[in-house]
Amino acid sequence: MTRTWTVYLAGEIHSDWRTEIATGCRDAGLPVVLTAPVTNHPHSDACGTTILGGEDRPFWRDRKGAGINAIRTRTHLAEADLVVVKFGEKYRQWNAAFDAGYAAALGKPLVILHPPEHTHALKEVDAAAHAVAERPQQVVDILRYVIAGELEPGDPPPRDS
Repeated sequence: MTRTWTVYLAGEIHSDWRTEIATGCRDAGLPVVLTAPVTNHPHSDACGTTILGGEDRPFWRDRKGAGINAIRTRTHLAEADLVVVKFGEKYRQWNAAFDAGYAAALGKPLVILHPPEHTHALKEVDAAAHAVAERPQQVVDILRYVIAGELEPGDPPPRDS
């Protein structure tokens, strides 16, 4: 029986990179389950005060939301077989850096995804990763290789040695 891999897609929520990876994995026939944080930014920001009640100070509003979001994030990180963390162009992504560090501390295989111009700023994060990719398709290619032993779609299956 083929093993199903759980891949957590952490990081920026302002582009369609998760969809690109999901489509690539589906098209490649890879046995993966993709998990992610809540990617609806307004919901992610408002969950704490919507569920637990309003706050006058932004610190406490953010603290409530961060605590609730951490339940999902930490659960998915702990359950993941592999973690992909995307650093994008919009906003400073402190949460992505935290997720990468948390995954590394858990000993999870880690793939970092970012454009080349972020290489210097992310050098310590990149050093903790098993691979650093620049495009979502490269993540799909890594998954194809790791899961199926294929460098290209349709490569013969690996021989047992």
